Amino acid sequence: MPEARLHRVSSLRTLAVAFCATAFLLSGAQAAKKEKAAPAKTAAVSKKARGAAPVEVKRNAASSKVAKRGGRAERDDKADKVVRGGRNVVATLQKKNGKTVVAVQRRSVVRVEAPPRQSFGQMAGLHTTDDALELKSSVALVVDQDTHEVLFSKNDHAVLPIASLTKLMTGLLISEAKLPNEELITITQDDVDTEKRSSSRLTVGTTLTRGELLHLALMSSENRAAHALGRTYPGGLSTFVSIMNAKARMLGMKDTRYVEPTGLSSRNQSSAQDLALLVNAAYADATVRSLSTSPEYQVEVGRRTLQFNTTNRLVKSPDWDIGVQKTGYISEAGQCLVMQARVAGRKLIMVFLDSAGKFSRIADAERVRRWVEATHAVPGSPAASRAVTYQIAG
Repeated sequence: MPEARLHRVSSLRTLAVAFCATAFLLSGAQAAKKEKAAPAKTAAVSKKARGAAPVEVKRNAASSKVAKRGGRAERDDKADKVVRGGRNVVATLQKKNGKTVVAVQRRSVVRVEAPPRQSFGQMAGLHTTDDALELKSSVALVVDQDTHEVLFSKNDHAVLPIASLTKLMTGLLISEAKLPNEELITITQDDVDTEKRSSSRLTVGTTLTRGELLHLALMSSENRAAHALGRTYPGGLSTFVSIMNAKARMLGMKDTRYVEPTGLSSRNQSSAQDLALLVNAAYADATVRSLSTSPEYQVEVGRRTLQFNTTNRLVKSPDWDIGVQKTGYISEAGQCLVMQARVAGRKLIMVFLDSAGKFSRIADAERVRRWVEATHAVPGSPAASRAVTYQIAG
């Protein structure tokens, strides 16, 4: 009797287990069928941070699979979701043991910089011109100021943007006009660079004397100072620019054109031959000589003292005796430099335009100086003596 009862209980248990398994399999199959038939849903997940954009949530395909192991159906309890927050943030949502686990990853961003803009000289192919000194400047000219002998030339007829070499003409005209140097001039919004968006420590409202502005324009290549000088010239800026072009024609600068007094515009253009004429005229003006070769200068602006320095480090070099100089740079013009300097007993005018590299114009000037000392030194000069000694020793 007990055995029959035990047999009936065992049979009932077997039936119950089979019934439960069948029900589980049917419910799992129906759920899988519904999930497969339903379209993929996209949920908008917003970030708590201000201004966060909606992110796209995609259900991982692995979460909808049903695995069969040992004749039993089991649903994968990993419900993975990939959350993309913008271009650089990826988050993975996982459900484990009834809890949601969030893993956030930030992808590294590789920024590809645009190639630097080519200068006019590069676009014209001037940098392919070879020269004996292997200069980095695509245009160069070295002339004896006294004899007018051309010692070195390279593309000296090419007409290119001249950048802040423009300020040498600006300074020359202001000096020759004999305007009151102590007259106060205030920097206005009109003096702010809208061409290249360059910065300046001379903020709008700064008031300096004309003499101080002229010093900063020639020595430190201050754009707002140069513009203010042209703007306050008798007759205004347009009159000043007209006088700049008239002065160029008077000096015989046939390839030169000015449209403003700073050099920020690439339409200010000239050739090496023309610029040699300008350097010669600027050297004849004592004020331009003095201010352009000043190593440093301080101005009082309100309660502050602003320190300005020369843009040409050769001015401070004991190896150089420079009479007048000016540097310039905009992307269209490249690195530019003009100088009058005494080298190997000669008074030389040097012009370097469209040099590639931040310090290459200085290196080109050094190459020319050493070359002149070795091959064109005036007899009896210290450089000539050194050259002879070198030849004997060699």
